[in-house]
Amino acid sequence: MQMKKILAAALLAAGCMHLHADEGMWMLSHINSKTAENMKALGINLTPEQLYNPEGRSLKDAVINLGDFCSGVVVSPEGLFFTNHHCGYGAIQALSTPEDDILKNGFVAKKREQERPAHGLYVRFLDRVEDCTERVNAELARLYKEKAPKMDSARVEAFYTDSICTALENEFNEKNPGLECRVASYYSGNAFYANFYKVYNDIRLVFTATETLGKFGGDTDNWMWPRQTCDFSMFRIYAKPDGTPAEYSEDNVPLKTPGYAPVSIKGYAPGDYCMTIGYPGRTNRYLSSWGIVERTEATNQAVIDVRTAKQNVWKHWMDADRTIELKYSSKWASSSNYWKNSIGMNKAVKDLDVVGQKQKIEDNLRQWYSKDEATKAQYGSVLSALEKAYTERKEKMALLTYYSETFFRGIELRNVANRVSRLPFDATAEDAALCVDNLKAFFKDYEPRVDEETMGTLLQNYRQWSKGEFLPSFYNLIDSVYGGNTMAYAKDVFAKTCLLDTTCVAKVMADSTLRDTDMAMQYADAILDTYYDLLGTVQSTMPTIEYNERLLNKAILEMDPSQAHYSDANMTMRLSYGSIKDYTANGTHYNYFTNHQSLLDKIAQQQENADYIMEPEITKLLKKGKFGKYKDKKTKQMQLCFLSNNDITGGNSGSPMFDANGHVIGLAFDGNWEAMAGDISFDPALQRCIGVDIRFVLWIIDRWGGGKNIIKELGL
Repeated sequence: MQMKKILAAALLAAGCMHLHADEGMWMLSHINSKTAENMKALGINLTPEQLYNPEGRSLKDAVINLGDFCSGVVVSPEGLFFTNHHCGYGAIQALSTPEDDILKNGFVAKKREQERPAHGLYVRFLDRVEDCTERVNAELARLYKEKAPKMDSARVEAFYTDSICTALENEFNEKNPGLECRVASYYSGNAFYANFYKVYNDIRLVFTATETLGKFGGDTDNWMWPRQTCDFSMFRIYAKPDGTPAEYSEDNVPLKTPGYAPVSIKGYAPGDYCMTIGYPGRTNRYLSSWGIVERTEATNQAVIDVRTAKQNVWKHWMDADRTIELKYSSKWASSSNYWKNSIGMNKAVKDLDVVGQKQKIEDNLRQWYSKDEATKAQYGSVLSALEKAYTERKEKMALLTYYSETFFRGIELRNVANRVSRLPFDATAEDAALCVDNLKAFFKDYEPRVDEETMGTLLQNYRQWSKGEFLPSFYNLIDSVYGGNTMAYAKDVFAKTCLLDTTCVAKVMADSTLRDTDMAMQYADAILDTYYDLLGTVQSTMPTIEYNERLLNKAILEMDPSQAHYSDANMTMRLSYGSIKDYTANGTHYNYFTNHQSLLDKIAQQQENADYIMEPEITKLLKKGKFGKYKDKKTKQMQLCFLSNNDITGGNSGSPMFDANGHVIGLAFDGNWEAMAGDISFDPALQRCIGVDIRFVLWIIDRWGGGKNIIKELGL
């Protein structure tokens, strides 16, 4: 009950923020009167009930979770929705072939029957949110008593919290047919809410621009401002004629979506209200200083090192062969995005002295709990426990990340071995067919020659990174048979394995000895053996760290209840509010929008930088300058991308950027380089959300794509 009061106070305090400090990813279900007043002072014309209303229509009904990795917004009563190009990238790539390369050339469905099924893609609509904190805590309290003294509170929480939440999900799913329930942890495990969703699995591609438009600037401009990327794609949700979810069928029809968000071409100006609603992934704003050091020096650095080596190999092959480039384009985008994020975060944490800022908060905490014996008894050991646990595991956490990035996210052959090894020895023909189907999807985007070179490169590098610790047993073979030459070993593995196409399923079923004798199967088995040994050295400290990070979060809430405290992002629906705003960094002032001339200026550099290549016909359209109703009425310019100070992170990609009336003015797709520490620390002077102007999007649909049907559907 005490925690519930603390959280209520923290949520209430949202209204006590200074109007310029637009930090926070807020639960729509907890927008109180004071918060509403703050938003109204910034310019919003909507009430809290118009934002979130589980009993009726509200703006939340227009915002979707896309595939559990991105966000999107429904913009018509016929299930049409926008998301980012990079969010739809995997689906677009899967629909592309060398003969029909829609990833490169773009695609527009001018009739409903031309819309292409994006198999595997799904969307979630949030129905409602319910507090279940008391039920989780009551069960934990019972377990504390039952398991004591054999198991301390930290281990009880670590071992049983997930199972408690799963049991609640099962109960809620049974009581709510047609909905999917997910119980999520908030405030580092100090609160729990059940999120109820309706899930639709029949999603079809409607429009995608060319790859050059959708990812313009590539790695050069990723996480940078200024931007000119037209980062959008369009899909449509289909359902049974009665509106209920269904798997893909030709009999399905566009979903009737009365709760859609209108698109606006009125534009925006500095200081105008701006709001994002979406599904931000993970932030760690309450993380201790030792946790930040581990994140940057151990985890991020390992990601940077391994992915740099892997991507160098991939790029060599992708630049040489368009077929390989097409196969690896989606994987490259995913890998390089977090790689550059890690680089930027490490730089920002250092430049902004984020660790020093966190240490000051921890010093304040020490002073606070020292004033009261009861408070000191509750929190006095938290910081020392965190310091000790993080110090103990830092090196092993780095090694674990090097290991995971190398063997699970780097060398792909293990994925095949893993799938085949899970086939029962008495597998049926149906089991085999299912395995073959799964492997077909994998092999569509796989090139053994690329993976062979990746294996040789990363195996050699891992030996150096690990300093000889936790080497899988095949390193003995590399040394004894191949003279330490990892490239020679990799060549032999790929030459002798049967796992390079779907026929491997039949071969393994016909000869079970291959499970033990095939070199790739042996390689995969050795990876798991060593991984579990290494993981064990890290897991021993996890309960202590998770328990004390929770107490740290709780202490911060209690220490200063007058300050606004929001829960870290956890891939549940959140709202961020603020305004259109420019910024200054490192002595340079950055305008709040880019125009078409800035795009032409970069296109002029395409001979020197392949990230700035653009199709001649698009360049010609830009030079003609016939922007019509899509040109800004105040600046008289064609505005491409713009800035707000909305608080976003990964997962927000594709989130609608709303004006004061809840109309879509853009799609969030990135953050700025100077604020890359944003996942662990918010800097109001630097933190900016980069969005693509919906007018740029519409102009491309209209003038380049000829999608008059889409423009008409949007009511424009």
